[in-house]
Amino acid sequence: MDLTAHRAVIRKSAEEQERIADLFRLIPSRGDRALDAGAWDGYLAARLTDRYDHVIALDLNAPTVDHERVECVQGDITALTYPDDSFDLVLCTEVLEHVPSRLLPLACAELARVARRDLIVGVPFRQDLRLGQTTCGQCGHRNPPWGHVNSFTLERLRGLFPGLRVEATSFVGRRSGTNALAAAVTDLAGNPRGTYQQEEGCLECGAELVRPAWRPTTKALAALGVVLQAPTGWLRRNQPGWVHVHFVKD
Repeated sequence: MDLTAHRAVIRKSAEEQERIADLFRLIPSRGDRALDAGAWDGYLAARLTDRYDHVIALDLNAPTVDHERVECVQGDITALTYPDDSFDLVLCTEVLEHVPSRLLPLACAELARVARRDLIVGVPFRQDLRLGQTTCGQCGHRNPPWGHVNSFTLERLRGLFPGLRVEATSFVGRRSGTNALAAAVTDLAGNPRGTYQQEEGCLECGAELVRPAWRPTTKALAALGVVLQAPTGWLRRNQPGWVHVHFVKD
């Protein structure tokens, strides 16, 4: 499956559609200019044209969006080139978990700076980064799932935007977790159940992440990891998967 088709499958999933619907419940109904910061495939940017006259779809690699009111831009959220208060809405979802921790305060300050009033942020909620880890076949580095290098509580997310008022908070989806013993056994197996379908490569060497072969020892250890993880998964079965926060600059 090519990259475009893979992204389309993700967007059409019931889980993803639930998350997007929750986001759009927080987005104001009308406005002039909007920024989709970290636009990925541009899907949300295109959806924003129903409410905003002009939408910037910005990512490290410029998205491709076939819409007359979407402007696709290559850019970095840690160094936005727009003046203060440039956008009626700034939307940043499923992005901050990928930003290196040392740059996270800078990225959040930039998002707040270019927002005229409304800033909506979405991140995975209390994600256990041990669950779904991958092991690089090139360098042996263990990578967090989906290239996520940050885990967020509501308090941490709010603290990254000092001076902004929280207008609304919403939780959506479900997320599981693991424990130290299950994670250790799964690591020993080489993390064969990790998120190898992700686009992100190894954070250490940049190589494509490839699922290891299912040898008898791998199968046995992976199965044991699943058994050991099950109680933690059951205890966390009602934990939300994402948190969405509507910040306002007064």
